[in-house]
Amino acid sequence: AYVQKYVVKNYFYYYLFQFSAALGQEVFYITFLPFTHWNIDPYLSRRLIIIWVLVMYIGQVAKDVLKWPRPSSPPVVKLEKRLIAEYGMPSTHAMAATAIAFTLLISTMDRYQYPFVLGLVMAVVFSTLVCLSRLYTGMHTVLDVLGGVLITALLIVLTYPAWTFIDCLDSASPLFPVCVIVVPFFLCYNYPVSDYYSPTRADTTTILAAGAGVTIGFWINHFFQLVSKPAESLPVIQNIPPLTTYMLVLGLTKFAVGIVLILLVRQLVQNLSLQVLYSWFKVVTRNKEARRRLEIEVPYKFVTYTSVGICATTFVPMLHRFLGLP
Repeated sequence: AYVQKYVVKNYFYYYLFQFSAALGQEVFYITFLPFTHWNIDPYLSRRLIIIWVLVMYIGQVAKDVLKWPRPSSPPVVKLEKRLIAEYGMPSTHAMAATAIAFTLLISTMDRYQYPFVLGLVMAVVFSTLVCLSRLYTGMHTVLDVLGGVLITALLIVLTYPAWTFIDCLDSASPLFPVCVIVVPFFLCYNYPVSDYYSPTRADTTTILAAGAGVTIGFWINHFFQLVSKPAESLPVIQNIPPLTTYMLVLGLTKFAVGIVLILLVRQLVQNLSLQVLYSWFKVVTRNKEARRRLEIEVPYKFVTYTSVGICATTFVPMLHRFLGLP
């Protein structure tokens, strides 16, 4: 493939938008969302994750249904080589950033006491930086970005009346976990077929599986009464405590412990699921291309990240309590 060379003339913009682009990528969500759950507010993290999963699924499917190409290169320079194989419309980075920022704002304005204008400005700045980074990195057109933002705004408006229902999911019937597993797996396995391989299906499976795992984890906590103390349902007005050195060290320690356990579970489950699938379908283990086959990619991704979601919401808090981390 042709790789266009480029010269950076303004390193401030370059690093600003590279950082902003990272705010819409996997590295941000696998750090921010678990940190929110373990250190800030589990109920808030659940809202964020479920809305994020919904928005990302619709955005990813829309890409492979519309099949609008990304901006041609040249004239633009594409700085993110991994995503070149994906289609462009809508921008899922813009969708995810907008969904996270404004779901966080809407969910916290009646739960915590803080200046609403400050929260609104932060949400706008966050989502705007991510949106502009998609243009700067050459990965999307203005229409892609605007389409993503508008679709997300519509989804937030349509789903907002059901947000209080989301808060009660952990008290659902024993059949609830079965539905949470079957429906997302069915959606992943019947993902729109692309003309050529792209990471879209794998990414979508990862997102849906993580969301399913988190939801099941909350159900397990409620059903088996694993939560150490009853968590108050939304909305509850709470004062935001001042950040102290102790709180910072405690939060980082809980985060480090949780991430280590999650990475161990991820590696273990991924290796086991791949070995089982390779054996079942009689595939040579060294064949890296086999991971891209539908019957292997979707099950191993789904099992792996469902396990990660359950671990993050159930076993990590249990480990925190065992280690005496409040």
